Amino acid sequence: MDVIDKLVTNNAAFAESVPAGHLDVRPSRQLAIVTCMDSRLDVFAALGLGDGEAHVLRNAGGVITDDVIRSLAVSQRRLGTREIMLIHHTDCGMLTLTDDGFRAELQEATGVAPAFAIESFTDLEADVRQSILRVRRSAFVPHRDRVRGFVYDVDSHRLSEVTVGDDA
Repeated sequence: MDVIDKLVTNNAAFAESVPAGHLDVRPSRQLAIVTCMDSRLDVFAALGLGDGEAHVLRNAGGVITDDVIRSLAVSQRRLGTREIMLIHHTDCGMLTLTDDGFRAELQEATGVAPAFAIESFTDLEADVRQSILRVRRSAFVPHRDRVRGFVYDVDSHRLSEVTVGDDA
């Protein structure tokens, strides 16, 4: 049995154990979270969230890309979210590569330079600040006044808040 077959079997057992019912598509906490795709981050457990309470958007590094802004715009304008929590983490894979190096690696492997930005970084807190500012400066996201950023420590499992000056 391959991994996906095992997961489908797990889902069948899960579906049998959960009471039937329908959750509202609008997150009950009016919260959207942007974080990394890292498999060590169990966002729901780490924050004490339940199903239906928040949108969770994940990508490599948890960076604010055009696609994340698109999802945040839908989340706020159509699905009622009002707050945004950004979470980067220690020991992130995006700290181990460079934009130019990874772009060259992809081009060498495929013969085509990627059209997307790599968005690697060397300073977690600086990238969280940049992400906060990208959200706050986007006209597509109407509720930009309640955007907060954090670094999650993968060893201690604790969050540390990262702030941006008042003039941002």
